[in-house]
Amino acid sequence: MPHTATLALLLKQLKLTTMVRHWERLLQQAEQEGWNGAEYLTALCEQELAERYSRRIARQATESRLPAGKSLASFEFTQVPSLSAGQFDALAGTAEWTRQSRNVLLFGPSGVGKTHLAAAIGHGLVEQGVRVRYFATTALVQQLQLAREQLRLEDALHKLDRYRALILDDFGYVKKTEQETHVLFELIAHRYETGSLIITSNQPFAEWDRIFPDQMMTVAAVDRLIHHATIIEVSSDSYRRKQALRQAAGQPTTTTPAGPPPPIGDSTPPPPPP
Repeated sequence: MPHTATLALLLKQLKLTTMVRHWERLLQQAEQEGWNGAEYLTALCEQELAERYSRRIARQATESRLPAGKSLASFEFTQVPSLSAGQFDALAGTAEWTRQSRNVLLFGPSGVGKTHLAAAIGHGLVEQGVRVRYFATTALVQQLQLAREQLRLEDALHKLDRYRALILDDFGYVKKTEQETHVLFELIAHRYETGSLIITSNQPFAEWDRIFPDQMMTVAAVDRLIHHATIIEVSSDSYRRKQALRQAAGQPTTTTPAGPPPPIGDSTPPPPPP
C-alpha cells in the first residue's frame, strides 16, 4: 500500500483543495467504519464536489448584483392579496421555465413590491445554479448605447447570453430617445426564445408607446415578450408605504405560508396596442 505522506502534496498539485483539507478526517472515519477504498474515494470526491458547488453559487450570487434581503419569505403577501405566494414559489423554486427561455412580466404602480418579487425570484434561481443578472433598465440601456457607439453592441449582447435570466427593473423609466429605445428593442429581439427576461414595469402595455416612439416597434417588442410569458399584475396600495407605516407603529411583519404552486403556463395576456 503506497505511503500517504505524499498524498497531500499530490492533491495540491491536482488543485483538489477540499480533498487536501478533508482526506485525513475522512480516512479516520473510513478506518473506524470499515469503508473499502471505493467508499473512501467516493466520500472524498463528494466533499470536493459539494464545496465546489457552494463556491460557485456564492460567486454567482455576487455577480448577479441582486438587491440583498429580497426574499419571498420577507415579502408580506397578506398585504397584496391579489398575488399567489404559491405561484412565486414555483417561479423561484423551479428553473425549468428559464431553460425554456420563458419570461416573467410584473406590472403595477410604484411601491407595490415588484422589485422585491423580481429579486426574490432571482435569488431562488441563483440557489439552483442559474446565472442571473439584475439591472436597472436605464443603466443597462445606457451601457448598450455606449457599446453601440463603439461599434460593439453585438458583442455586448452576446456577453449577456452567459446569464440564463436577466432582470430589467423599472422598465417604464427608460427615456424616450430613438437611440436608447432602439438598443432596448435589440436586446428584446436578441433574447427572444434564447434567454429569459424578468421585467418590472409601472406602465401597462397600452402605454408602452411612451417607451418606444415607433408604434410598429412597440407592437413587435410586446409580441416577443408575451409569446412565452407569465404575466402578473401586482394591484395594491403602495407596499412600501404600508410597510413603513406598520414599522413606524411598531407592528410586526408577517408572511403568508405558501400553498401548492400552480403550473407555470402561458397567462392570458392583454392585447398589444393597436
